[in-house]
Amino acid sequence: MTVFAHSRAEFQDLVERTLHLAHEAGASDASAEVSEGCGLSVSARLGRLENVERNRDKALGVSVYLGQRRGHASTSDFSDAALRATVQAAYDIARFTAEDPSAGLPDADDLLLGDAPDLDLFHPWAIDAAAATELALRCEGAALATDRRITNSEGAAVSAQQSHFWSGNSRGFRGGYASSRHSISVAPIAGRGAGMQRDAWYSSMRDAADLASPEAVGRYAAERALSRLKARRVPTAEVPVLFENQLGAGLLGALVQASSGGALYRKASFLTDSLGQAVLASHIDIDEDPFTPKGKGSSAFDEEGVRTRARRFVEGGVLQGYFLSSYSARKLGLKTSGHAGGSHNLVMKSRATAPGDDLATMLKRLHRGLFVTELMGQGVNLVTGDYSRGASGYWVENGEIAFPVEELTIAGNLRQMLQDIVGIGADAYTTGAKTVGSVLIARMKLAGA
Repeated sequence: MTVFAHSRAEFQDLVERTLHLAHEAGASDASAEVSEGCGLSVSARLGRLENVERNRDKALGVSVYLGQRRGHASTSDFSDAALRATVQAAYDIARFTAEDPSAGLPDADDLLLGDAPDLDLFHPWAIDAAAATELALRCEGAALATDRRITNSEGAAVSAQQSHFWSGNSRGFRGGYASSRHSISVAPIAGRGAGMQRDAWYSSMRDAADLASPEAVGRYAAERALSRLKARRVPTAEVPVLFENQLGAGLLGALVQASSGGALYRKASFLTDSLGQAVLASHIDIDEDPFTPKGKGSSAFDEEGVRTRARRFVEGGVLQGYFLSSYSARKLGLKTSGHAGGSHNLVMKSRATAPGDDLATMLKRLHRGLFVTELMGQGVNLVTGDYSRGASGYWVENGEIAFPVEELTIAGNLRQMLQDIVGIGADAYTTGAKTVGSVLIARMKLAGA
């Protein structure tokens, strides 16, 4: 099925021409990338179609190096004249940019110079607006039919997206691939007046065949909204907190940010100089696998063409590595880790987790405290590790959910929170490129009524 306006061969030719023009202009090094994306998004609300959007975009970017001075320019025009003008613009920017000792392409021995493995990332979805609308209506309809207390909806949406790119540089790297990402989502509202509660759910996959059914997504979203009715406030206290599995990915995300080169060389991270130190509880391992078939974070090379590697990022709580691009690595006096563009398929596990440690078991381990299912606000300070966010969820007594709660703030410090993880559930859930079960933290401050 042809979904793109441009072929890989055209993209390869564009990259070669761009690199040639950069060389002609006098660049000591250069890199170029050309990409194209297209897709369909449909939204419906209360049984009626609301929006149909089609997107198609393309871009070519070139970086020109004059020694350790870099200039970058981009265009959406692939004509010869536009390529020349874009290369010239990048060259002119480089001429007037100050030298940076850390600037430059990755070293040749770090680049992926052979064929990349096929990681099964491209599954175009041949769906038209009518069929996508039907799926969205089925999803919302299932939510509304779950219970008469589901009184309203913010709507349901279906999205089908696919893209491809090709990139290359003057040190021999050439590579690119096509990928896809599709989703179904819905946000039902339960109750009336001041007692209304909203929740949402979604399914997102590279292959539409792997998506949850629209009915399953709708019913689960409705059940989540219904379970929040008659939410209360609870008194201020210091209690154990269980993060729902999808929120556990947020804790892992904060750890990744704090371990990333940009934050580290700026000394804007609470994990500065933490390599080889215990940063999490001793029973926790975090593995990274860039080669997971259909993985959201899968790639044989990073945005610079550096080959990726599977690794253990944290072993027994001890930090084994950082997330570095070639630039941030040079700033820190280290080698690139192949993370220009971010992390690749992280899985956080506890050595203490048993196969039967489902959510019910984790609630029993919590015994008395807060089960968090939604977080609000951006109250995470990566410099100090201070953590303070609005929260809602459920109060747990004797290992059972007692009642829903809202209008709370939970607070702590990430450095201590990560050390205080006492358990991770077997209820692993993948959010983006991060997989983790529910996360139990021994103690956090809860500001309530």
